[in-house]
Amino acid sequence: MTYDVLIPSRLMAALLPDLILMVGGMVLMLFSAWRRDSAEHQRSVGLAAMALIVVTIGAVVWMAMGGATAPTNGPIAVDGFRWVTDIVVLLAALATIALAVEYNARHGISHPESHVLVLFGTAGMMILAAGRDLMVVFLGIEIMSVAVYVLTGLNRRSARAAEASLKYFLLGAFATGFLLYGIALVYGATGTTQFTEISTAIREYNLHEHPMLWVGIGLMLIGLGFKVAAVPFHMWAPDVYDGSPTPTSAFMIAAVKAAAFATFLRLWYEGFYYTSTVWHSAVWWLAAITMVVGNVVALAQGNIKRMLAYSSIAHAGYLLVTVASANGAGTSAFLFYIFAYTLATFGAFAVIGVLEHGGDRPAMIWDYEGLWHTRPWLASAMAVFMLALLGFPFFGGIGFFAKWYVLQAALASPQMLASLAVILVLTSLVSAGYYLQVVRVMFMKQRPEGAVEPPAIGAFTRAVIGVTAVLILGFGLFPSQLVRVGEGSGMPQYPFSPALGIKVPAPLR
Repeated sequence: MTYDVLIPSRLMAALLPDLILMVGGMVLMLFSAWRRDSAEHQRSVGLAAMALIVVTIGAVVWMAMGGATAPTNGPIAVDGFRWVTDIVVLLAALATIALAVEYNARHGISHPESHVLVLFGTAGMMILAAGRDLMVVFLGIEIMSVAVYVLTGLNRRSARAAEASLKYFLLGAFATGFLLYGIALVYGATGTTQFTEISTAIREYNLHEHPMLWVGIGLMLIGLGFKVAAVPFHMWAPDVYDGSPTPTSAFMIAAVKAAAFATFLRLWYEGFYYTSTVWHSAVWWLAAITMVVGNVVALAQGNIKRMLAYSSIAHAGYLLVTVASANGAGTSAFLFYIFAYTLATFGAFAVIGVLEHGGDRPAMIWDYEGLWHTRPWLASAMAVFMLALLGFPFFGGIGFFAKWYVLQAALASPQMLASLAVILVLTSLVSAGYYLQVVRVMFMKQRPEGAVEPPAIGAFTRAVIGVTAVLILGFGLFPSQLVRVGEGSGMPQYPFSPALGIKVPAPLR
């Protein structure tokens, strides 16, 4: 079905999944405030939020299977790229709440509104995935950011959480100013805020050398660079990810990054494609520096959450390669990558949440020494997640193919990004130093005497760990169907040439 999103009633229909989540979230907000905070009430709101997310996923799948489309000249997109991104962020929200229900109970966090904030943050991410207008993008970023600011400092008894929340809020507000000024300058140069109309104005009026447009694109690159934690706009990330409650850290590292990159790709491909001579070098260097700094600094970390924070910075560099590739294969590789990255991230943080001590004590890598001897299945699952993030063949499952397809997109680029592909490979080799360190201490060290044994694992946490590990390994053996979904869900190839398909090696078909 084709939705003419310039007609208000059809626009509302095209936003059906987003409206389901928002309206349901507001109802749950009233329900969470109706009773006094307690562990039981926190759990009931969490279960209701999970049910709402499942309904929203059903609405997304229904619209995607129904072939929902829209013209390219509206404020929102109705295409496969939006639907796949929506499903990824909704699955991330579902895993976040599943982990938080039990994590909050263990750590004495009885605020039921935490689950509602996850819903609102996810609604902002869905708006970002759909946004085809700079005003819609700004609205989505603000809805997402305000919710995540509060989630970061939700543990009021933690000084580290308060510090993380304050840093994130102050630096986030500063970065939003860059983004807003960039939007204003782009509008001043082109006279429009819609992506396709921006592209048309640049082409028809030869604006690719307009200094106001150059500055606007540069400011927007800084604002979005902060949201995805690209170097040198990454300084907030380690403190924020380390200080936040563990489920919130996973939510920010995976879902926030996925949504921000989705709007990054759509804006750069649909709006700024004809100015690629202006921004391509900047994105190239941003990707290269982010991959190098993220991986090298991660080597020095003893705190596992800070190590994964720098790892997430490195992964932002890998995803920037899909932006720099400026081709249809880049969008398909992006969708494949964020799905694999989300699975591995949530699985790893689910294990961290199980082994995390109470209080403000940081989670250290040596806490995992000898885990194989006491919890072999937990150690095995953590090894799968580390190897998936590394991109190790076979045992890393889907993670290997995620990096493989990013490399293919880089090599298929009109700019022939061979040097950037080499940097990606070399920095991935560097990352083995810290991912395999976690595997080494789990399997090759003895459990220290007097070490606190991991507590019993709740059903939801066990489900997140088990499902993510199985999906990583399963899609690693049979990635063909997932690749076809990615190829069929790339953005409409406007204004560039048709997508270069990604082919799976023959033995795996």
